[in-house]
Amino acid sequence: MPVFAAVDIGANSVRLKIAELSRSKLKVIHEDREVTRLGESVFRNNALAPEAMAQTVKVLTRFYRATQKFHVEQVRVVATSPLRDSKNARGFLEWVKSATGWKVEIISGLEEGRLIHLGILSNLRIENKDVLLFDLGGGSCEVTISERGHIREMFSLPLGAVRLTQEFLLHDPPKSKEVERMREYIAEQVSRIAPAIRKYRVDLAIATSGTAAALAEAARSIQKRSKYAHKVSRSMTAGLARELAVHSQSERERYSGIGPRRAEIIVAGAFVFSELMAQYELPSFQYSPLGLRDGLLAQMAADAGIGTRAHRQLEAEQEDALIALGKRYGADARHAQNVRELVLQLFRSLEKLHGLPAQYAQWIGAAAMLHEIGSYVNRNGRHRHTYYLISNSELFGFAPDQRYLIAAIARYMGKSRPSERDRELKNLRPSARALLDRAVILLRIARALNQGRRGIVQQVRAHQRGAVVQLELRGKSGMDLEVWAAEKERGYFRDVFARDLLVRAAS
Repeated sequence: MPVFAAVDIGANSVRLKIAELSRSKLKVIHEDREVTRLGESVFRNNALAPEAMAQTVKVLTRFYRATQKFHVEQVRVVATSPLRDSKNARGFLEWVKSATGWKVEIISGLEEGRLIHLGILSNLRIENKDVLLFDLGGGSCEVTISERGHIREMFSLPLGAVRLTQEFLLHDPPKSKEVERMREYIAEQVSRIAPAIRKYRVDLAIATSGTAAALAEAARSIQKRSKYAHKVSRSMTAGLARELAVHSQSERERYSGIGPRRAEIIVAGAFVFSELMAQYELPSFQYSPLGLRDGLLAQMAADAGIGTRAHRQLEAEQEDALIALGKRYGADARHAQNVRELVLQLFRSLEKLHGLPAQYAQWIGAAAMLHEIGSYVNRNGRHRHTYYLISNSELFGFAPDQRYLIAAIARYMGKSRPSERDRELKNLRPSARALLDRAVILLRIARALNQGRRGIVQQVRAHQRGAVVQLELRGKSGMDLEVWAAEKERGYFRDVFARDLLVRAAS
C-alpha cells in the first residue's frame, strides 16, 4: 500500500500530512504543523528573513525524519505566496534541498485554489452542489466557484492575514484609522471579482485554513453550540471582526480557538471573511479542515490509483482545463476531439510497437486537443507559438513536467522533427526526450487522418506483418485525402520504428 506525504510551506505556517492509500481511499497516519511566519518579512521588504528561513528549514528537517519513519514512497513539497513574492526565494530553495533533498515547487495562487478544490471534492460528498470555496492563508486568499464538481471561476486575492496585519495594523490594539484603511482595501479587492461571483447561486460556502477554524471555534463558544456545528453566520462573522478589533492581542488569546500566534493575525482574517460574506451575500460559511495538503495527497493518489474518486475528479479537472484553453485561443474543438480519438486508437493498436508508458496516452491526447492554438498568435511560426502558449499556461491538473511534454509533442506538428539543439527540449527530462519522437509521429499520423476536418476516418486499426505496419481505415467514403496525408509521414515513421508504413481504406 503506497504511502504519500504532502508538505505545504505557507506564509504563516508549515504543514505536513502523511496518508496511506488503501482500497482506493487515503487514510491519514501522521500530521504535523508549526507556525514559522516565513512570509512576515516578505510583506515588508520583499525578502525572506534569515531567521524565518532557518526556523522553516528546521521544521522541514523534522518533517523529513517523519517521512523516513513512515516509509513514505512519494513526497510533494509546495510553497505558496511567500516564495512567489520574495526576491531571495532561490537561496531558500537551495537550503531546503541541501537539508532534506526535497525539491520545492512554487505554485501559483490559481494552482493552489485548484488543489484545495481537488482535496475537498475528493473527500466530501458535494459534487452535486454549487459551492463557493475560500481559503485564507497568510499571504493570499483563494476564491473558487465549483459548479457540480467543476471549477467555473477561480481568483487569488492579495488578502492574506499576515500580509494585511503587516501592512495595516501597526498597533496593539489596532487604531480605528488602521482598521478602516484595511477594510477599505479589503473591500476594493473583494469587489473587483464580485460581479463574476454573483453570477452563481451557490448552495454552500466552505472556508478552509486556520483563520476559518479559529472563527468557527470562537463562534461556537460564544453561542454555546455543539462542537460539531461548523456553520458560522454572516452576522456572527461581522460581529466577531468588530469585537476582536478593539481588544489587545492578549485579550484576543482568551477567545476559544484563538491561540497566541493566531491572535496576532485574527483581526485581519476576520474582516476578510466578513467582507467576502457581505459582498457575495452569503448567509453563512461552513468550516472544513481539508485544504492544500489534502489536494496534494489526492493528486498523488489519483496518479497512482485509476478508478479512485480522486482520479475521476482529476480527470474532470484536466478535461475542463484542455477545453477552456482551446476555447480561449480559438481552436477548432470538433477537429481537436476527432484527432484525439484517432491518436488514442493508434496508441492502443500500436502499443507493442511504440512501447510508450500507459500515461503517455493522456499526454498525447492533451497535445491533440491543443495542437492548433498557436494560430491564435500568428499562422507563421504557429507551432512554436503553440509550444509557448501551452508551456506558459495554467493547465490545471497537469504537473509542470507533464505540461512541458504536452507542449513539446504539439510543437512538432509541422515539417520539423525534435532535435537535441531545440530549446523546447531543454525543459524535458532525458527519459521524456528519448520517447518524444514516438509520441510525435503518432499524433502527426492522427492529425493527417483528419486532414479534411470532415471526420471521415472514424476507426483505425494497425496490423504488423514483418517489417511493414499497415493502417486500416474505416468510416465514410472518400478517404483519399486522408490516406495521402498519412502516407506523407512514412519516412518519419520508418526512422522512428524501423518499419514501413502502408495506409489503406477498408473496403
